[in-house]
Amino acid sequence: MAEQPQPISPLKNFFAGGFGGVCLVFVGHPLDTIKVRLQTQPKPQPGQPPLYSGTFDCFRKTLVGEGIRGLYRGMAAPIVGVTPMFAVCFFGFGLGKRLQQRKPDDVLTYPQLFAAGMLSGVFTTVIMAPGERIKCLLQIQAATGETKYSGSLDCAKQLYREAGIRGVYKGTVLTLMRGNRAVQIPSRGGGGL
Repeated sequence: MAEQPQPISPLKNFFAGGFGGVCLVFVGHPLDTIKVRLQTQPKPQPGQPPLYSGTFDCFRKTLVGEGIRGLYRGMAAPIVGVTPMFAVCFFGFGLGKRLQQRKPDDVLTYPQLFAAGMLSGVFTTVIMAPGERIKCLLQIQAATGETKYSGSLDCAKQLYREAGIRGVYKGTVLTLMRGNRAVQIPSRGGGGL
């Protein structure tokens, strides 16, 4: 009989997930900023060119107009949410696996691992959705030039003041569906729609 792997310490999962998540945000946030600015650029007037002609033009204009900090605008919310989000992600996956095992040494099938991953995504979305909302609002604000929020904390406070907890969590269902492919309705072929 093969030796069973030892369970990984939740503390190790927490730190490994947190460090990995911080690296992910640091590398990916400039690309996300460009994506959001391209998606939310104002519609040009007839006969006028769009604000950005493409990805590289948006990158260049952001870098020239705002410096390197412009590419990282709104990054505080995702960074603050990353460590607990990845810790909860690892916790949800472990719980999802345990809920399906009759004995601790049961080997799970791929569909069972998929279901455990789905549960992990549900846990993660609870932490991720407010940060996503704040990040997008700050990125859009910077692209339009209108200053409503002075930063991530100010944005969160204003959202809560204006609409309570619902304002902070607005868009959570769509965030869950986007980030968790296992939640999507399966088609006849077994894949998601």
